[in-house]
Amino acid sequence: MQIWVGLGNPGAQHALNRHNVGFMAVDAIAEVHGFDPWKKAFQGWSAMGRIGTRRILLLKPATFMNESGRAVGEAMRFYKGEVGDVTAFHDELDLAPFKVKVKVGGGTAGHNGLRSMEAHIGNPYRRVRIGIGHPGHKDRVTGHVLGNYAKAEMEPLADMLGAIAAEAPRLAEPDDVRFMNEVALRLQA
Repeated sequence: MQIWVGLGNPGAQHALNRHNVGFMAVDAIAEVHGFDPWKKAFQGWSAMGRIGTRRILLLKPATFMNESGRAVGEAMRFYKGEVGDVTAFHDELDLAPFKVKVKVGGGTAGHNGLRSMEAHIGNPYRRVRIGIGHPGHKDRVTGHVLGNYAKAEMEPLADMLGAIAAEAPRLAEPDDVRFMNEVALRLQA
């Protein structure tokens, strides 16, 4: 069982925040791959499904970003999973908007969701880093991260989420390099 976690904050007021792009990514995967309906579980919402032959639990913690690790730890214990079974989809300031990179382990770069996950499950889980770009000055970071995507960004956002969902089988295999390459190719077209 793989556990794919979208990081974000619950509530309609946060739905289009850049910080919620992790929620958006797992929503797109659930829709494209016909996952079961979302239900309350593990201090959040979960949806079960298959991509290829792999069973995957999608999880959106309802604990707010800075406590995301509680929900992930609960799901991991329930399924007797290892930290390597977990993939987190999250916003990344250090990547250009709509760029997607995958890595295993590493630092938290000040991301409270990643910091919470590390505290609850350890470090070497896989991260799908979704670029939101840096606003240029550290004083503007909070407003940028918690701000909504602009109207002009909606089409590239939809394209990127569609590419992530379409190439999710590569993540499930796992073939992270091919996933990144195929997503990048789809976004160039």
